[in-house]
Amino acid sequence: MVFLYFGGNMIISKKMQELIFNQEGWTRRMFEEGQRIRKEFGENNIYDFSLGNPDTEPPDEVQKYLIESLKNPEKGTHRYMSNNGYEDVRSEIAAYLTEEYGLSFTANHVFMSVGSAGGFNILLKSILNPGDEVVVPSPFFWEFKNYVENFGGIVHFAESTKDFQLDVNYIEKAINKKTKAIIINSPHNPTGAVYTDKSIKDLTTLLNQKRAKGQDIYIICDEAYKKLVYDGVKLPNIFNHYDLVFSITSHSKDLALAGERIGYVAISPRIEDYQVIVSAMTIAIRSLGFVNAPALFQRVVGKFQRNSVDIAEYQKKRDLLYNILMEAGFECVKPMGAFYMFPKSPIPDEVEFVQALQRDERIMIVPGRGFGSKGYLRIAYCVPIEKIEKSREGFIRTGKRYNLRKK
Repeated sequence: MVFLYFGGNMIISKKMQELIFNQEGWTRRMFEEGQRIRKEFGENNIYDFSLGNPDTEPPDEVQKYLIESLKNPEKGTHRYMSNNGYEDVRSEIAAYLTEEYGLSFTANHVFMSVGSAGGFNILLKSILNPGDEVVVPSPFFWEFKNYVENFGGIVHFAESTKDFQLDVNYIEKAINKKTKAIIINSPHNPTGAVYTDKSIKDLTTLLNQKRAKGQDIYIICDEAYKKLVYDGVKLPNIFNHYDLVFSITSHSKDLALAGERIGYVAISPRIEDYQVIVSAMTIAIRSLGFVNAPALFQRVVGKFQRNSVDIAEYQKKRDLLYNILMEAGFECVKPMGAFYMFPKSPIPDEVEFVQALQRDERIMIVPGRGFGSKGYLRIAYCVPIEKIEKSREGFIRTGKRYNLRKK
């Protein structure tokens, strides 16, 4: 990595120096290391489970619609539009949300965004004052911390239960008079956990108790993986459990459009002053430079809210990898959604273990401290199933090397 200096001082800001030198961006580091190893050993001789970058292609019907849209574009398709997105697209999404959650969503409750990241940033810029606090259950997706701190917010982490459900006792301890919101993510990155109805009810009961005492705390739901659930599991209807809810959706995973950066923010119809929030987000999206979500892919995703990639294929990969880990002797909570596993490291220093696994077996995974949980490992199984099959021997040898079956 090369650093630039000007007049004897580093040219970048102190904040960025801190992020570059101190932030534990392990996912990206391992991905970049994987690129280096690919060149050395060849693609077929490494097993890279480091990055949640879907290996699937968008559904055929999505690709066909995209091709047709390019061949026969609507007049004005590539022009400027309202900052919150095309009204007809937002209406299509609102109709889907109404059907899904049983509440009367309208186009004005939907704000198109540049993926989930864009949605989080415009929303947090709109609702946070400097010094406001946000609770994030741990383990967590590291960027949540950055998103909150972008706008002067402060993050408080709350430990989860051993099976990665919400622990309201820790959440309550993390809440104080400055708490403005809690970010929840289900299905969950990095654990693959799906929050149960009980978890959500316990959380909303706590927040309603806070409301009764005069404190409004918003729930911000990261629902990037909401269609990737297995074994017939159903997600709780959080919009019915609580009124102060924002849902942020990306189509990176369910439609395999990660590189297109397209998603939306859904505002609960039960929030009375939602129009003020929309106005704030309109200013935020302009001031942050996103301006609006990509025009062409707004048109695409509006038509395919009820579609997804083949969930059965992801479940097949989950079952295969989970069975391999169990055979090798790892300790792991079986994930019920997303495409991640979060087993315990065989040794306390999971960074040391990750480096050894890479060196000895050319298997690339990510240390749990990159998600706020030392002693754990994140494995992303959104890879070709052949990679999982071929990695088996390496995981089995590793289990024997660390005597995992005897523990």
